[in-house]
Amino acid sequence: MARIKIEMPDHFIFSTELPIRISDINYGGHLSNDRILSLVHEARVQFLKGYQYSELDVEGRGLIMTDSATIYKAEGFHGDRLQVDIAVSDFNKYGCDFFYLLSNKDSAVEIAHVKTGFVFFDYDERKVVRVPEGFKNRFVKQAE
Repeated sequence: MARIKIEMPDHFIFSTELPIRISDINYGGHLSNDRILSLVHEARVQFLKGYQYSELDVEGRGLIMTDSATIYKAEGFHGDRLQVDIAVSDFNKYGCDFFYLLSNKDSAVEIAHVKTGFVFFDYDERKVVRVPEGFKNRFVKQAE
């Protein structure tokens, strides 16, 4: 079986810290796989808010997730402090990818690599729309 690979970017433009809560732990006693998307969702909301955006309003357009992939690198445990670094790249006509590097803040051990694909969406019209030029220009320049 072929393994998923995520080509992580060299440069991240945002970083936040999130605790691993008891509700993030599974029966194996470590960070649950289903909680990873919840944690990156929180980090992404913080990232967007820093630019005065929200998932429903990025220069008048919304975001809608089209896919996600996670590579698990190490365990995380209750009480660990996660550092979540974010990059935005791989722009196309209608969307882009968000990349997340989750690491243990204290030990620097990588916990997970995550990629989520998004398209821009007009929620009133219920249709996919073009990437806002200002958003694209802001993050293409930062990725260089």
